[in-house]
Amino acid sequence: MKLPRRQILHLAVCAAALPSLSRVAWAQAYPSRPVRLIVPIAPACAGDITARLIGQWLSERLGQQFVIDNRPGGGSNIGTEAVVRAPADGYTLLLVGSFNAVNAAFYDKLNFNFIRDIAPVAGITAALWRPPAPASGAILRESCSN
Repeated sequence: MKLPRRQILHLAVCAAALPSLSRVAWAQAYPSRPVRLIVPIAPACAGDITARLIGQWLSERLGQQFVIDNRPGGGSNIGTEAVVRAPADGYTLLLVGSFNAVNAAFYDKLNFNFIRDIAPVAGITAALWRPPAPASGAILRESCSN
């Protein structure tokens, strides 16, 4: 039996697409249970409010509860270590901030290596810094004369 070239190409494309289809089907099952989002800073801070808004949005979108768990203390190291010690199954997430970036320099004996032990999942917020506009001479003269 001789297959036409077009049928062979269709079979090859389907065979190549099968592994990706199984990953897509597997990914749709997440989350199948509540997800903990650990915030390593005190409640009512900007990061906590951001986490609660994102948790609510994800709960509505994915149909599963996102529990916000505040673990302040130790310069955010207590909450970060709780995430590092949790199983790496995607059901314990960490809200990371600039404080995590400097902790390795501030603390000599951490029980984790942030770069090695934490994997980024998504970017949530971005800081935008713009240098101040140069002031005109008239504005400077008025402010100095008062």
